[in-house]
Amino acid sequence: MPIQFTTDGSPGHRRLALWQNIVCDVFVGLDCKSDLGSAFHGSVTQASLGKAVCSEVCSDRQHVFRTPSRIARSDQDFVLIALGNRGNGAVVQDGRETVIHPGEFALYDTTRPYELKFKDVFTQSIFKVPREMLHRRLAGTEMLTAISFGAHAPLERLAYDFIFRLCQTADGMPPDTADALSEQAVDLLAMALSERLGRTSLPSSTHRSALLFRLKAQIRAHLADSNLSLAETAAALGISPRYVNHLLADEDTSFQRYVLAERLARCRRDLASPVLAHRHISEIAFAWGFNDLSHFGRVFRERFGMSPRDFRQSQLRH
Repeated sequence: MPIQFTTDGSPGHRRLALWQNIVCDVFVGLDCKSDLGSAFHGSVTQASLGKAVCSEVCSDRQHVFRTPSRIARSDQDFVLIALGNRGNGAVVQDGRETVIHPGEFALYDTTRPYELKFKDVFTQSIFKVPREMLHRRLAGTEMLTAISFGAHAPLERLAYDFIFRLCQTADGMPPDTADALSEQAVDLLAMALSERLGRTSLPSSTHRSALLFRLKAQIRAHLADSNLSLAETAAALGISPRYVNHLLADEDTSFQRYVLAERLARCRRDLASPVLAHRHISEIAFAWGFNDLSHFGRVFRERFGMSPRDFRQSQLRH
């Protein structure tokens, strides 16, 4: 990762104060304490990945606080996913505490107080995403803060591996690739969280949120099928077609409108991609479930204000 902050080379009496400034600049407003004094060492590397930020923290033992006063002075609205690499670290938030071991991850939310406790030398990767980026996929994550993931469930382990490797290779990715990968990482994270929610006794609002995520994931997984139907989607989730539209009404849409919006978004992405410039517009439209090219052109123009051909040319010129 290209940007590095370190206490190395600083006078011993300045290291903790410098570290305090480093952590606040890189993450969010925090207070840091350590009993090591002038013997303290720490470093942070950082790289942007679309709307997300990937960091790696290597440090001696410390105690970190996100306090109500810090929150009151801040407009930072993120969810941080901490992935253990070396050593152990504890996370405290929302009345829960967990320990992150190597190969595990946990999340915490910057809009509420939290504590991080490290009793020894540690290394963690931190995947910082805008809160809305996760919550438009899965709300109710306050039920999942300060809980360890990744030790046993295959999907949680897959999420850990993907996000960890992504953080290691974030530097230098082209913007389009970085945007797509960060979205995929949050998709995978939301799937792992949703699976955990499905195994937990939840308030009805949180259960509804998890079911809405599963519904969206089911639709997105079958967008390429031109025969994708409300009845089959409902049956796959074990709910009624009426309840499918009832869930989507929470976001002011319906099954048909959501399917159309997702298909148009995929087509727009592919039409803007230089890698797919050799593919005919009709190939892209049919690949995402459209079966009438004139209908595709009409709804694309209505949504984006220009024809698919004009949109592609405007994007590829850049």
